[in-house]
Amino acid sequence: MWQVLVSGVVVFPGLFFAFRKVLPSVFSRWTDADVVLVSERLISSIHAIMATVAGVIVVSSCSRNVITDRHWLATYFVIWYGVPYMSYDIFAMYLSHYYRFRVKGREDYQEHSLRTVSSFVQKEFPLVLHHIALLTLLFPFTMFLRNDQGDYFIGCLFLTEISTPFVSLGKILIQLGKQDCWLHKVNGIMVLLSFFMCRIVLFPFMYWAYGAHYGLPLYAVPLHVSLAANLGNLCILSPQVYWFVLLCLKGYRLYKRSGKSRGMLQAEPLSDHTKEE
Repeated sequence: MWQVLVSGVVVFPGLFFAFRKVLPSVFSRWTDADVVLVSERLISSIHAIMATVAGVIVVSSCSRNVITDRHWLATYFVIWYGVPYMSYDIFAMYLSHYYRFRVKGREDYQEHSLRTVSSFVQKEFPLVLHHIALLTLLFPFTMFLRNDQGDYFIGCLFLTEISTPFVSLGKILIQLGKQDCWLHKVNGIMVLLSFFMCRIVLFPFMYWAYGAHYGLPLYAVPLHVSLAANLGNLCILSPQVYWFVLLCLKGYRLYKRSGKSRGMLQAEPLSDHTKEE
């Protein structure tokens, strides 16, 4: 077990280091901020794919009895790759924040300091809190507090990562200057759909599945499960709702901007034609 844990600790920082070395040779005009951001996004996608595959295996294997059915991945994926990834990702997000402001010429970002760390935590507080909540709530619950029950629901939580590759692809396309291409627009729709289904709807679905097992209506399930489980779900769900609202607002702004651009393009030929007449 410890060998696999070490591999999880090594894999993500190792890939991050490798991407930071390879990407500048492929995209020579990229800044350090570009390289770090894309490296972070690529590794997030790799972890998300691993978590999604693990989630599908666990959910499909434990669907007969959502309480007592067991699968070893429900516990060991968290130990082997979940905890190492969340710990690494906090550091990677900090580096992305640091280089983004350093490239902009901020004098206080010429070297790492408590001030740059504090600025990162303040600016990215929801993300940092989300990661810390997973490390301090999901890990102890997975390992010690569920009495070897509920592997099905742990697998469901793995499936929240389905939206991550789409989010990462959107950021990478923006870095490549492809935000106006059809792929970016289609990917934006997939971001909203996958995020809504797998990070928001998934939680009432888990309550429904629990209620179906015990013959309870959905509204009665929160009163039947433990306070710790309700609080844990709330801590995970709350930032998801916040981020989904931000995604919707961003999509709306892009839609309005696209509409204005089309209006300008349609008006220009009419203007030229009028001048010729």
